Amino acid sequence: MKKSALKKLAAFAAAGVLAAGVLAGCAGSGSNSGSDDKTITVAASPTPHAEILTNAVADQLKEQGYTLEVKEFTDYVQPNTVTEEGEVDANYFQHQPYLDSFNEEKGTHLVSVEAIHFEPFGLYAGKTASLDALTDGATVAVPNDTTNEARALLLLQQEGLIKLADGAGITATAKDIVENPKNLQIKELEAANIPNALKDVDIACINGNYAQAAGLSVEKDALAVEATDSLAAETYANVLVVKDGNQDSEKIQALAKALKSDAVRDFINKTYEGAVVPVF
Repeated sequence: MKKSALKKLAAFAAAGVLAAGVLAGCAGSGSNSGSDDKTITVAASPTPHAEILTNAVADQLKEQGYTLEVKEFTDYVQPNTVTEEGEVDANYFQHQPYLDSFNEEKGTHLVSVEAIHFEPFGLYAGKTASLDALTDGATVAVPNDTTNEARALLLLQQEGLIKLADGAGITATAKDIVENPKNLQIKELEAANIPNALKDVDIACINGNYAQAAGLSVEKDALAVEATDSLAAETYANVLVVKDGNQDSEKIQALAKALKSDAVRDFINKTYEGAVVPVF
């Protein structure tokens, strides 16, 4: 994957990080009137979502007589708003917890249709080169925000380094650690700053987008990553979203089928080098 593509992925991968503005639509005009049932309009973040739609989905839909229009957004509010208002047929940019929170806060009626991919957390070497080499009292950097700290702790548990209290799940904090055989010292830091702290800690749990921005390859450099069947992968998978009532329409089902195709799986695997992982 080219460095430019990795930088683009880093800029837009983390759901919930808001930026302002709308980029130009990839194709077609502004709003979707709904009068043309052979046009499917999707609001998406530029990377990887719009790239997946444009490069791996559009041709499949064309073969079925559909025209795919992708409207790119760099914020995480407007894609849901235009979906709720019917200006687009669907959106593809967010995970389920963000969608649930948005519906609760905004009173919208949006539902997920299918889970497509997730962007995995990784454990990276700092002063210690491998997980087996960790000594008693080793320091581990984890993000200090609730969602990402829980993902980091679940990854440490996945690798057998700690054990969390039953039921802690996606709300886990360091206080939920009930077994810590190596007496690991959990160092909570701002997620974006963790790559800069690698030289000062033994290992670090880093978001996929921040790892990419720091020049770290999920595929080549990570000591461990969230498993594709993990709670995090299930919880934070990016989903195809529509307004409730539209999920069973022919064109949305066609879009969902195309997104869960071998062509999309192959495109993701070849393009993003482990930074984006199919969940189907």
